[in-house]
Parts: sequence; C-alpha cells; structure tokens
Amino acid sequence: MSRPEPQAPGPLARRDGEPAFDEPWQAQVMGLAAQLLERGAFSNVEWSDALGEALRAAVARGEPDDPQTYYRSALEALQCLLARGGGVSREAMDERTEAWRRAYRNTPHGAPVVLDAADR
Repeated sequence: MSRPEPQAPGPLARRDGEPAFDEPWQAQVMGLAAQLLERGAFSNVEWSDALGEALRAAVARGEPDDPQTYYRSALEALQCLLARGGGVSREAMDERTEAWRRAYRNTPHGAPVVLDAADR
C-alpha cells in the first residue's frame, strides 16, 4: 500500500500582525521551494524528507531551535535537492555564493548589492 502524496503547505499565517518571515531571504527560499514543487522539480515527499534531514543535522550540530535555523535548513534542503536532481551543481552554487559575498563586501552601505557582469 503506497503512502498518499502529502499536500503542499499553504501560506504562512502572520502571528499578532507580525510578518511571517524575519528576513527577505527566508521568504525567497520558501517561495523558490514552492515554485520548484509546483513545477515538479521534486515531490512534496522529497522536499519533506530533505528538510527533515537538514533539520536533524542542525540539531546534531547543536544549533538552536529558532527561525534562523529552520530557514537555513530549508536553504540547505533546497540546495541538496537541486544538486541531487542535476539542475545545479554544488560547485556552481558555491561559486555563486562566493560571488554574492564579494559583491556584498564591495558594496557601499545603503547601496543595492548587485553582481558584476563577470559573475552572472
């Protein structure tokens, strides 16, 4: 007997009028995961398993049980699924991450962070 495919999560509710996310990158990670799920890049079960694995790894590393850890784990799960599916290599993700770090370090305070043409 096969397990039924779980339903994708609905939108996150605000609590006491507070935003659902602490930082914009958290919303971007969850939005990207939702879009990739919708387009069939991976299944709900694969997403759930990868997120659970990332959260268990965070607990094993002694990370706190807080929103930052949850969303970092969600990002880790998303990166793992993309690398497994062959859509994006770990090396390409690492290179892009480093390009954004360089751009951030070289951007004056208050200016938008953008990648150099060579890093796109």
